[in-house]
Amino acid sequence: MLKAILVWRLTAILLVTASLAAAQQPKRVPRIGFVSGRNHPTPTTPDQNAEAFREGLRELGYTAGKNIAIEYRYAGNPGSSPNLVAELLQLNVDVLVIPLLSAIHAAKNASKTVPIIIITTEDPVAAGLVDSLARPGGNITGVTRLTRELFGKSLELLKQTVPGTSLVGVLWGESTRATNFEEYEHAARALKLTIRSLEVRSRSPDLTGAFQTARKNRVSALFTTRSAFLIDQRKQIADLAMKNRLPLMCEGSDYVEAGGLMSYATNDADSFRRAATYVDKILKGVTPADLPVEQPMKFEFVINLKTAKQIGLTIPPNVLARADKVIK
Repeated sequence: MLKAILVWRLTAILLVTASLAAAQQPKRVPRIGFVSGRNHPTPTTPDQNAEAFREGLRELGYTAGKNIAIEYRYAGNPGSSPNLVAELLQLNVDVLVIPLLSAIHAAKNASKTVPIIIITTEDPVAAGLVDSLARPGGNITGVTRLTRELFGKSLELLKQTVPGTSLVGVLWGESTRATNFEEYEHAARALKLTIRSLEVRSRSPDLTGAFQTARKNRVSALFTTRSAFLIDQRKQIADLAMKNRLPLMCEGSDYVEAGGLMSYATNDADSFRRAATYVDKILKGVTPADLPVEQPMKFEFVINLKTAKQIGLTIPPNVLARADKVIK
């Protein structure tokens, strides 16, 4: 009897000791890998998308540096994407969050197990990233902004704003594939417009050359895509458009805030905040294959009246009345 009591007490002591030791072990903090398509942020050019993502996490109870860690990589040069993704995978991140197409493909090729949350302007099914929007399959899910599908509406608004427009120059870079440009041409033909390709692959020389080509071909308006490479040059693009007195329709309001004329697109900040909800669900055990890819429900039409005045353009009242936001 005494022996049994001693064994019971010893067992209880060992269990308590083990419980205390386990309680003293630091809890592992989830680690998120975030690959931005932008250059390294600066005080004057912050990464607003990354901040929106952090804001979304905070709303869900996550604070970077406390109960979650975020590893950032900046792929201002899309060619660096595979190396940056490899670096993050070597750090054993729990989730990858990627808005850059080249980095998404690099991650898809590099891992079939690490959850990948995308924020893309592409149709992820057509791009071969997921099986379907409702049932993605595999380890990829996220948010699609359907930016390409809005091109026709953007051209329609541009044509209403600049009567007599017949030739529109399209600035595009790394993330715009040949198939995308064919879609642009199809949308333009439906509106009896012609578009001129203005490809930009390097900074000043190509960008300046694109505007020289636009002048030479007498384009009457410009449209700029959401290539990550071009977004980093949005201020220069807006300045050149104003200098050449060319109305500039954009695939994002960040261009308009930099001085572009108009944009019709989803709200980027909302998309990145929504990406945070995917992180939360995955960290709580939901698999990417069971998380539908989310499509945008709201689109914003933004007009910069200050820019309109500088290029000598009067926005028609019927167009102005449709704006969700007006920059004065």
